[in-house]
Amino acid sequence: MVGMTESSLDGGGGGGAVAAAHEEHEHEQTEEDHLGPAWLRPLLSTSFFVACTAHPELSKNECNLFCLGCTGDALCAYCLPSHRDHHVVQIRRSSYHNVIRVSEVGKLIDISHVQTYVINSAKIVFLNGRPQARPGKGVTNTCEICCRSLPDSFRFCSLGCKLGGMRWDPSLTFAIRPKRGQDSGDGSGSDYDSFSPKKLRKTGYELGRFDRGIRWSDDEGSKSNTAPITPTTPPINRCRPSRRKGIPHRAPFYG
Repeated sequence: MVGMTESSLDGGGGGGAVAAAHEEHEHEQTEEDHLGPAWLRPLLSTSFFVACTAHPELSKNECNLFCLGCTGDALCAYCLPSHRDHHVVQIRRSSYHNVIRVSEVGKLIDISHVQTYVINSAKIVFLNGRPQARPGKGVTNTCEICCRSLPDSFRFCSLGCKLGGMRWDPSLTFAIRPKRGQDSGDGSGSDYDSFSPKKLRKTGYELGRFDRGIRWSDDEGSKSNTAPITPTTPPINRCRPSRRKGIPHRAPFYG
């Protein structure tokens, strides 16, 4: 009887350890989900715009693509056949910093409180912070992580800075909340899959980088900050046209 009791006690202790380990794993998983999707941190830490090691002999082998399913190294255009039917996003550059279009990342994560910019008529966000040594004169709002100057309506300058702020502010999240009166699964009218391999093969691959021209974008919900241009009515010319002269007549001769 004593042996059986000791054996049962040992078994119960082992089961408790397994349950504790399982609970700890669930806690880590919950924390991982709270800090964003599994592909976010690998995306922020990946080195882009380097020569592809898998295709070193080919031209235009610059790596500016990222597979959200594999979360591996950056990809070039020649790597796309190996990631068929995967969700691939394109990374661009502005002022030597990596950016991504809002039309791509905005369908996957909540980018509220992050400063957006408009470059070449496309709204973008920066991947990582861009610290400033000192804010400019008259600046009243800065990024809560890297202290970069921001408009008053934003808290962070990049996705990486928002991720850093989520560690001490539990109200922040990357989870997308459906809007009122709008189905969260409706993707009509968007270019959510605009960088899928099939679409890239059909329309051609864009290898160019952004120009350095950059401007603020305060309205995150609008698709364009410029009003549509319509032809204006030509002004009415009120000046009377000059009258045409008649046939000239010679003056009579007097003898």
